[in-house]
Amino acid sequence: MKRILLLGAAVITPFATAFAQSSEDPLLAEARKVATTLPPKLIVALQDEIKKSGPEGAIPVCKDMAPKMAGEISQQTGWKIKRVSLKARNDARAIPDAWEKAALEDFDRRAAAGEPPAQLEKGEKIGNEYRFVKALPVQPLCLSCHGPSDQLSPAIKAALGQNYPNDRATGYSEGQIRGVISVRKAL
Repeated sequence: MKRILLLGAAVITPFATAFAQSSEDPLLAEARKVATTLPPKLIVALQDEIKKSGPEGAIPVCKDMAPKMAGEISQQTGWKIKRVSLKARNDARAIPDAWEKAALEDFDRRAAAGEPPAQLEKGEKIGNEYRFVKALPVQPLCLSCHGPSDQLSPAIKAALGQNYPNDRATGYSEGQIRGVISVRKAL
């Protein structure tokens, strides 16, 4: 009897997995794909610039290149894409709207309860558009500019002060949620 149950589970599991994958909301899958396009490109650009000019020289990558990359992805996909945070560095671009803020606060609660930040996401149809957010956990690479203020180098502090006079995006530790990638598309 045990053999039959194990055999049955071995046969049913692939079908159940395939069914779960095929029944996933296509908009969710598309939004997830778009949202996960920007972070790897940004990390590569940051690593390259840090090698050339140090962490303080890489600040323009986040400030100037990341929005350009997001704009290119938006043009290619038809999804509006941006980074937002509860502790924004750039008030002009990174302030969450009410829906994004609620998602960020929920992600913080869930991460505090033990859920892995890298897996936190939310997608839903709201009115005539689809919205999706995916958490951006702090990577070791991020700590040079986003770590505890007392651990930032004088050069970083000066560059941040020059580029972001109202900066609130410090004090993080590895794994905390820095913000989200937010994507939306009219339906």
